[in-house]
Amino acid sequence: MCGGGVEGGERTAGVHPAVEQARRLRPDVCLLDIRMPELDGLEATRLLAGPDVPDPLNVLIATTFDLDEYVYRALRNGACGFLLKDGAPGLLTEAVRAAASGNSLISPSVTVRLLAHMGPHRDRSAASEARPASRGRGGPEDLIEPLTQREREVVRRVARGRTNEEVAVDLHVTLSTVKTHLGNVQRKLAARNRVEIAAWAWEHGMVDQSSPSGGG
Repeated sequence: MCGGGVEGGERTAGVHPAVEQARRLRPDVCLLDIRMPELDGLEATRLLAGPDVPDPLNVLIATTFDLDEYVYRALRNGACGFLLKDGAPGLLTEAVRAAASGNSLISPSVTVRLLAHMGPHRDRSAASEARPASRGRGGPEDLIEPLTQREREVVRRVARGRTNEEVAVDLHVTLSTVKTHLGNVQRKLAARNRVEIAAWAWEHGMVDQSSPSGGG
């Protein structure tokens, strides 16, 4: 994994040395900040993982800047995840592992704020920019294999930005049980990660916005 402060190598063809070195070393994950010397993390992300990059790297943004504009730009530039530095330490580990496997993870607080625009009574034009790919999923009643009541409770809490550890405490179950439920949900929804699970829950009105834990 390479960090946001990577240095080394001579500048060639106008490419920043950190970008050049990341391309050469091809780490499993590049962990970048928004603010870095000479080259900001968003532009570095575009150069390493953008739509025009033939062999993109896995880039994870970790920053203190909690702005929707930065989240949108990071994801458009190819980032696998966007984390806030004040999040739980375990979330960084989870995000790095997700990025290394080609999946994505966004800070729960950011996820909730963005996905709240996807609720059934929200403006669809505002939702379109934040929406992960729906992959053709229907609502809860349209699933070939319906979610169990416990799986629905887990989904609601994930959609509210709860970590696996917090869901386990809420439901008085073990962490491994939560992971098993999430694995079953991903399979039933054909979802790639918890961000897509959360998006599905918000889109189909499963989240009670008046309840901090998502109801259930």
